[in-house]
Amino acid sequence: MSKMKRVVVIGGTGLIGSKAVKRLQDVGHEAVAASSRNGINAYTGEGLEAALTGADAVIDVSNMMSFDKDVISDFFGTSSRNLTTAEQAAGVRHHVALSIVNVDKLAANPYMAGKLAQEEAVASSGQAYTIVRATQFHEFIETLAGAYAADGVVKVPDIDFQPIAARDVAAALVEAALGEPKNGTLDLAGPERASFESLIRAFLDAKGDGSPVTADAGIDYFGAPVARGSLVPGGEYIKGQITIAQWLKA
Repeated sequence: MSKMKRVVVIGGTGLIGSKAVKRLQDVGHEAVAASSRNGINAYTGEGLEAALTGADAVIDVSNMMSFDKDVISDFFGTSSRNLTTAEQAAGVRHHVALSIVNVDKLAANPYMAGKLAQEEAVASSGQAYTIVRATQFHEFIETLAGAYAADGVVKVPDIDFQPIAARDVAAALVEAALGEPKNGTLDLAGPERASFESLIRAFLDAKGDGSPVTADAGIDYFGAPVARGSLVPGGEYIKGQITIAQWLKA
């Protein structure tokens, strides 16, 4: 095993962050679960100096939900600037941020615009970094199915989908943080690529929901126009291991 490292996980109590903390601990490293709950706030800068002292790397999975582009861009941009500035002052070796596959092509969606602002803040900071761009999570499929449901029918965009389990996302973030900075982006996706329609159908079937599911090329993705490959990697990518069927059984 490599020398024990201290890794600060910003958003360390959330869906991905808590799994990243556990993964780090399981492989013998010190993990700090940093969140506003314990007085560490990347947006305001509160507690960052103390939290980052002695840290080798930072994994940023902090998050907020808003449909206001300016609000969410400010949150992600400001948080990233505060973090990378504090990291440089503390001598932190590596900043790892979680983003979304093809986020630069989906910025018509306010949330995607915010994540793009995050990427730009990190890349221009002067801090050594790796941005891990993931596809949508298995854990969000139910939310997606609900969002596209109306009048007993689920109508979804006619696109490919390649969701990934949160546990696989956490594992990839940890591997990136323990490795050398890429000063660029890595794509991450699940092991199965299929139509959005078929994956939503499989999920609903597993839940005993017989609602009809149809695909329509004219439907956007939460405000962003999409084509067949908009939500999946277009080149090389890291492949997760957990299939939807395995995740549903678990």
